[in-house]
Amino acid sequence: MNTPRAALGKGRGSDHCAPKTTAATTSAVTLHCLTGCGIGELLGLMIGTALGWHWMHTMLLAVVLAFVVGISLAVRPVMKNHGLSLAAALSTVWLGELFSITAMEIAMNGIDYAIGGIQAGSLTAPRFWIGFICALPAGYIAAWPVNWLLLERNLKHCH
Repeated sequence: MNTPRAALGKGRGSDHCAPKTTAATTSAVTLHCLTGCGIGELLGLMIGTALGWHWMHTMLLAVVLAFVVGISLAVRPVMKNHGLSLAAALSTVWLGELFSITAMEIAMNGIDYAIGGIQAGSLTAPRFWIGFICALPAGYIAAWPVNWLLLERNLKHCH
């Protein structure tokens, strides 16, 4: 009987993944991660700011939604491409996503806080958008080496 990881096969877990980690593979995986985290982060920031929440509550919501959307975007292709159940797909991707998203969220929220975007108080404030826009590349840069190590150690898979 195959375990979820074994069901993905050897190497990186998918036919289109290179047998050895490359900068291009890591970049693609990190961009996929940034897409999910960015969507969740932006939704959380917009909801909390629009409702006038304290910046800490807004940031907490943004982090939770970044994890939910990021993991969802990782689970869906694993389920579809490998015929795994939701539980099996989650058990396959959770560890890699946990480390990757954590690195990304620490960097993104640190930059957003430092710029003051999370404290802007309004979705129309330029500082809100500047903070978010500056946070995106910071998250990518922080998660890239994490994803490289996870791919090298076969703890994360391309989807």
